[in-house]
Amino acid sequence: MIGARPERTVLSLARPYLGRLVGAGLLAAATEAAALALMATAVWLLITAAGRPPLDAVTVAIVGVRALAISRGVLRYTERLAGHDATLRVVTDVRFRIFTALAARRPTAEDRSGDALSRLVSDVEAVQDLLLRVLVPGAAAATVAVLAVAGAATVSPAAALALAAGLAVAGGGLPAVAALLTRRTADRVAPLRGEFAADGADLIHGAADLAAFGGTADALRRSTRRARELARLERRLAATGWAVDGVGVLVAGLTVAAVTVTALRDGVGGVLVGVLAVGALAAVEMSLALVAAARQWAQLRGGLRRVADLLTEAGQAATGQVDGERAETERAETEQANAESRTTGRAAADPAGAAAADGRQRPTTVLDGVTVRYRAGTSPALDRLDLSLPPGRRIAVVGPSGAGKSTLLGVLTGAVPPDGGRVTVDGVDLADVPAGVRHRLVGGLLAEAYVFNATVRDNLVLGRPTATDDDLAAAAAAAGLFDWVRDQPDGWQTLVGAAGSRISGGQRQRLALARALLAGPSVLVLDEPTEGLDPAAADTVLASALAAADDRTVVLVTHRLTGLESMDEILVLDAGRIVQRGDHAELTGRPGWYQEQWIMQRAAEQGYLTAAN
Repeated sequence: MIGARPERTVLSLARPYLGRLVGAGLLAAATEAAALALMATAVWLLITAAGRPPLDAVTVAIVGVRALAISRGVLRYTERLAGHDATLRVVTDVRFRIFTALAARRPTAEDRSGDALSRLVSDVEAVQDLLLRVLVPGAAAATVAVLAVAGAATVSPAAALALAAGLAVAGGGLPAVAALLTRRTADRVAPLRGEFAADGADLIHGAADLAAFGGTADALRRSTRRARELARLERRLAATGWAVDGVGVLVAGLTVAAVTVTALRDGVGGVLVGVLAVGALAAVEMSLALVAAARQWAQLRGGLRRVADLLTEAGQAATGQVDGERAETERAETEQANAESRTTGRAAADPAGAAAADGRQRPTTVLDGVTVRYRAGTSPALDRLDLSLPPGRRIAVVGPSGAGKSTLLGVLTGAVPPDGGRVTVDGVDLADVPAGVRHRLVGGLLAEAYVFNATVRDNLVLGRPTATDDDLAAAAAAAGLFDWVRDQPDGWQTLVGAAGSRISGGQRQRLALARALLAGPSVLVLDEPTEGLDPAAADTVLASALAAADDRTVVLVTHRLTGLESMDEILVLDAGRIVQRGDHAELTGRPGWYQEQWIMQRAAEQGYLTAAN
């Protein structure tokens, strides 16, 4: 955020759409000018018609009234289209950047999903209101005020001065007072709305936990207190707006009286006095739109400040991402050139060796003394863990619940920062790798992978937006999803519902696995990829997923030990430490946790197969 002017940070994103916004402002000004001209022309026509003049004396005015009435409606409709088109483009960009910032930031204990939702919805709507309800109508009102004073000056300079004074109060003084009175209260509303939204999310998603531990009543009381405080502040804002609007009506009446008296003293005729009076009333009412704009602006500043903070984070992340992508591109080009050189050298002596060279090198990821504590003073979730993941290595991580398996994956993906030790990728600290590059290095299927309320295709291409139909088919086949997709009437366009509610749990898991395989990071992490599948299907899906991983490094977390025969190494975690390691044959022949679990799981699955047959 730039100083105390969050608007600057927000409006910097509107520069690519400046032409559209200026066009919307000009159309809004033309609409208000047409309304003012319509009012003045209609008054002139009514007063003149009262004297029963010849029809040809008022024909032009009659046509003018019709033309202005029609043009006002057309201009208003066009202005709405242009304004909303420009604004929605800006808001789309803002929302994307905020989502990027929220996704890239490291989670803290204070982060709550409801507050994040408030930032994505309510606070971004503040950007929309800033453009549509503050800038565009404010610029239009100011433009029409200048035109009104200029028009009055052609009739009576003295009346124009009175009108200018009234417009200065209505369009300058009152907006300043409205903003001052509103700002202090409004600055408390945006964060309070975020807290209230977070309370709602906690009450809904944590209802079972609250009920189990008897915390529902306390949570409701806290939420109710915030709701009452929010309602009190909003009532205060409404009362302030009512008072300022009342003063605005008084200013409009005094301005009309001053213009009328001044015009009469200046020797203006009866018809023109009426035109000036009604025109002044219309002009002041249009200028009072600046009061509403100022009040709206003051109410939006809290949300705009929160948006500006996140936009600054997003800008820093984007800069780092561009630098990281540039470095990665240069590195890839260098590796390709070296590979081509090696390939050319081998080709003369060994054509088969040249054909086998792929020109790509996977990174080596190393965990060195990594320690993670979720709370100070408690036992570590990971305790000085050392692990090396060279290119192509396939490692399975097993152990009892709470051993630290998911924490290990969180550390690898950068979602959980270590309290001690470090994680490096080819010697570079993972924390220094930009988020836009990190997900291509380490990623995959984590616990409770989210499925969006969209089509199968839309959910899959989140992993790789440039994926072709063949890529989708290959990833879906590896996850055991392709046959199901092919049997659906809508195929890839099948809607899966909110959180995958329209498909089974097994299909949700396959869909999330296919998305992870399609993304294709260099280090593929898989957290319980076959959860919810029957043993036979789990064996098939795991084998095909590992085959689809090709030469990538794979870190598999699982409770099921069947199918781990193909892994290069198996790690047994307990209390955050590696207590056993080796391949499947070694661990099944050695007393310990792995051997005991293998015997029990094999007996249980044999009993399941016997019962199924």
